[in-house]
Amino acid sequence: MNEIESTDREPTSADDMREEYRFDYSKAKPNRFAERLGEDQIVVVLDPDVAAVFQSPEAVNRVLRALITTMPASPQPDTSG
Repeated sequence: MNEIESTDREPTSADDMREEYRFDYSKAKPNRFAERLGEDQIVVVLDPDVAAVFQSPEAVNRVLRALITTMPASPQPDTSG
């Protein structure tokens, strides 16, 4: 990748962060995965140890739905005003 030079560049180690980064957004591309999500879906990032247990998104949803059935019902908010 190309790195844009900073005028006030300081030597940095791999663990140091610069005070400011400048990105060339003119080379940015649209997210090619965005169309895969419906408007009623969200993305959740699983920790690697949790993700290793599941083989598919459907498996994760099955387990979460089973867990939901064991949870006590939450009171509905009062919308009468």
